[in-house]
Amino acid sequence: MFKTLKEDIQTVFAKDPAAKNILEVILCYPGLHAIWFHRIAHWFYKKKWYTIARIISHISRHITDIEIHPGAKIGKRFFIDHGMGVVIGETAEIGDDVLIYQGVVLGGTSLEKKKRHPTVGNNVVIGAGAIILGPVMIGAGVRVGAGSVVVNDVPCGATVVGVPGRVGLGFSPEEIQALDHGKLPDPIPDAIRFVMKELEKLEERIKKLETLEGITKHIDEQIEKKRKEIENTFFNKGKVEFNEGGGI
Repeated sequence: MFKTLKEDIQTVFAKDPAAKNILEVILCYPGLHAIWFHRIAHWFYKKKWYTIARIISHISRHITDIEIHPGAKIGKRFFIDHGMGVVIGETAEIGDDVLIYQGVVLGGTSLEKKKRHPTVGNNVVIGAGAIILGPVMIGAGVRVGAGSVVVNDVPCGATVVGVPGRVGLGFSPEEIQALDHGKLPDPIPDAIRFVMKELEKLEERIKKLETLEGITKHIDEQIEKKRKEIENTFFNKGKVEFNEGGGI
C-alpha cells in the first residue's frame, strides 16, 4: 500500500514540472486525490458493494471535480493534471503510465449493459478537452490532441487531432520521451500541401504545352477578357448603384 502511494507521488513529480515538494503534492493535487478515492471505491465495487462504491465516488467528485466511476479499471502511474471536468465511465480501462489533462471525457455510446467505454493503452497522453467515445481501442504510445473527438480505434504510436479525430503519424521516440504532445502533425494540411504541389506541376506542364502549340497568347487574352467582365459585373456596376442609392 505505502509503495503504491509513494509511486503515485513520484508520478506527479515525473509528469508535472510545477510540483515543488511532497507536502504540496499530497495536499494540493486533485488528480492525485481522485485516484486515491477511486482505489477505495473500486475495491468496494469489486466486492459488489455498489452503493458504498458510488457514495465514495460521489464524495470524490465534489471534492476534486473529477468523476471516475468505481467500475473503471486504472493501471499504474496514472496521472490527471489539473483535473477539472474529467469524466471516466464505468467500463473504461486505462493502462500504465497514462497522462490526461482537464476536461477529458472517456464516455460511452450505448444504453446496453456491456462494454461501452474506451480502452486506453500504456503510455498514452490525452490533451485538454479531448473526448473519446465508445468501446474504442487507443493503442500504446498514442497522443490525442486537445479538443479532439475520437470515435474510432487508434493504432499504437499514432497521433489524433480534430473533430472527428484524424489519425496521423510523426512522433519520434525522443519527442515521446520529452512529452512534446504540443507538436501534433495534422494530416489535413499535409494533404492540402500535397494537392497544391501537384497542381503546380500540372500548371507547369500545361504552360509548356501551350508554348509548344502557340496558344498561350490566345488563352491569356481570353482570361483577361473574362476577368474584365467579372469586374464590370461585380465591382464597377455595384459601386455606381451604391453611389446612386440603388444598393441601399
